[in-house]
Amino acid sequence: MLRNFGLGIMLGFGALTLGACDAPRQVTAPQVKFDAAVVDVALSELVSDGAVMGTSALIYQNGQEVYFGAFGQADAEVGRPFRRDTLAAIYSMTKPVASVTLMSLYEEGLFDLEAPLADYLPEYADVKVYAGQNEDGSLILEPPTRPIKVIDIFRHTACFGYGWGDDPVSTAMNKADILNPSKPLSQFSQELAALPLYCQPGSEWKYSVSVDVQARLAEVLTGRVYEDLVQSRVLDPLKMTETAYFVPPSEKPRLAAHYTPNKMGGLTRIPDREIYSFYDEKPVQIGGGSGLISTLDNYMRFALMLQNEGSFDGVQILKPETIALMTKDHLSPDITERSFLPFKGQMGFGLNFAVRTAPPVDAKEPFGVTGEFFWDGAASTLFWVDPKNDLTAVFFIQVQPFDGVSQAKFRRAVYDALESMP
Repeated sequence: MLRNFGLGIMLGFGALTLGACDAPRQVTAPQVKFDAAVVDVALSELVSDGAVMGTSALIYQNGQEVYFGAFGQADAEVGRPFRRDTLAAIYSMTKPVASVTLMSLYEEGLFDLEAPLADYLPEYADVKVYAGQNEDGSLILEPPTRPIKVIDIFRHTACFGYGWGDDPVSTAMNKADILNPSKPLSQFSQELAALPLYCQPGSEWKYSVSVDVQARLAEVLTGRVYEDLVQSRVLDPLKMTETAYFVPPSEKPRLAAHYTPNKMGGLTRIPDREIYSFYDEKPVQIGGGSGLISTLDNYMRFALMLQNEGSFDGVQILKPETIALMTKDHLSPDITERSFLPFKGQMGFGLNFAVRTAPPVDAKEPFGVTGEFFWDGAASTLFWVDPKNDLTAVFFIQVQPFDGVSQAKFRRAVYDALESMP
């Protein structure tokens, strides 16, 4: 087990082959038709065209595995191929795991989505909103027109941010260094609350550190460390034994290297110290927004639980009505400022999930089906659940900056594989 690898070694785990509980259990279901060759071509072309160094994907439909494929190299410098058990950094695909963890507390009545966040985290009782700058460069701050609600930290309408940009709020956020992994979540939350909001709560979709605020909320509600809640409420029940925030030295050879496009049209390896130093030892700050390492099969177990309305392999994680609440659009039409979300398609947003609200308007838009929900990660990993077609997909590449083009090609290939069968 990656979280406690001493136990993993005692159990004889940790070989490069998948553990017995790693691959999702297949269930008896109607025979499905899926043209795997279509996806093979798409993935192999991503490698041959130089878009990615390596890739893998896993697809289930009607409870059955209909596709697995791996192409190219997980580590080109040592000639290690991408495999089914390759470990990948999933970055923001950690966020849906946080949502499930928090919503298990919601089912226990520990918080109200419509309640002010300050009811549970008092540091947010006196937040201020950025409204411009004075001539001397000092910030003009104004009170919020309404409190930050708990639901705002799930749907990215709290008006926190990530410090991306050179605006005054981002400058202040970066100076505060609130995501420093040596800071506990309690300190992170206090420092975030002291920073100005980018906008009025509820007025914009602003992607942010709000999922890390969820992690702090979970700690306060339960009196437990957030990582332990994730482990006990999601990872352990789903037998996600190869999903963790820490990778022991013995498992480092399974990690996929990260690459970035270079000026010559090829790919350059990002130094491992820039990517994986975070995973060398367990950080003090383990939040909800990123940080997990996983495998295709492990994350598929999580995705199938969502597809199955909260249960998987005989274990009930959440109630069906809770999954329905999480995966419906919670953005009102008057929230028109939505940052990069429109680039992903006709999208609303649920509780840590993007939710497709309409079919693509043209071929330039990433393909998808109304009602699907999904999210992705900074290294361009992707998963989605398509209830209409009873389909789940997990896609791994390790490319930065974010590569939406490769994601779109994979999406199109998946649905072409469905449509091409008689």
